Amino acid sequence: RINQVLPTITGEETRAIQRWMRSVIDRLDRYKTEHKRVLKEATTLLELALWKANLDDNEGGNFVREGVRTTRGSKKRARKEICVTSGADVVIKNVLPFLALTS
Repeated sequence: RINQVLPTITGEETRAIQRWMRSVIDRLDRYKTEHKRVLKEATTLLELALWKANLDDNEGGNFVREGVRTTRGSKKRARKEICVTSGADVVIKNVLPFLALTS
């Protein structure tokens, strides 16, 4: 139906429709950009939450004791290891497809 109506529209109406279409496309572009920003922030928060949960689960373990006390360096290394092995990469890889926009 639209293909039948559009050719009969006058010049001013055509320009009005083109302006309206451009405004819709511009809004969609802004929404897509905002969605990407929010998605990136959500991904970061999910990764941090998984790391924190993993830290809480491993609290007090995995630290190499040097003498009588645990050193700051060993705690830092253990935290980094937990970050690397938190499983966030697997979870995020499987969650993102449900949040991403399709073309």
